[in-house]
Amino acid sequence: MPGLLRILLEAIAVSAVAVVISLLFNALRPAGLELIARTPYQILVPCPEPGGPVQVVQPTNPWILSARTFLVDARSPQEFDLWHLPKAVNLPYDWLDPVPEDRLLELAKSIAASGANRVAVYGDGGRPDSGEHLGKEISGRGIKNVFFVAGGAPTMLARPSHHRSEER
Repeated sequence: MPGLLRILLEAIAVSAVAVVISLLFNALRPAGLELIARTPYQILVPCPEPGGPVQVVQPTNPWILSARTFLVDARSPQEFDLWHLPKAVNLPYDWLDPVPEDRLLELAKSIAASGANRVAVYGDGGRPDSGEHLGKEISGRGIKNVFFVAGGAPTMLARPSHHRSEER
């Protein structure tokens, strides 16, 4: 046991000497490190949200289904195949992967050719909503008058004016 005690005391002595030397070096250094922060540390740094402005539209708004509205469904192809609004274009949104440039260019050309004066995007209705985020990405690429449907596809499907004839 005396050997273990000696090793422990030597370790404490070496640590103490190292602390004293580092404190002296820091004090003599012109731009020494602060030992006590003068301002609180910023632990959570907000990430900048890519994209442009989108406005929310309620699912009961009649212009969503008008000929002047270009519809984009942000859900998966499987969900799109089960149900979607008439004339909607499927552009799945993946949280981890941005929409490829060629798909956005193709979408922009389709919007321009349609004669629509606004774009309504609907997604899965979750929090966060894939439709809202795809709308921001579309808007961030220069497409104007982009809206996202509050509540997404579930609220559109539950609309009182929804008829099964709208399905494809």
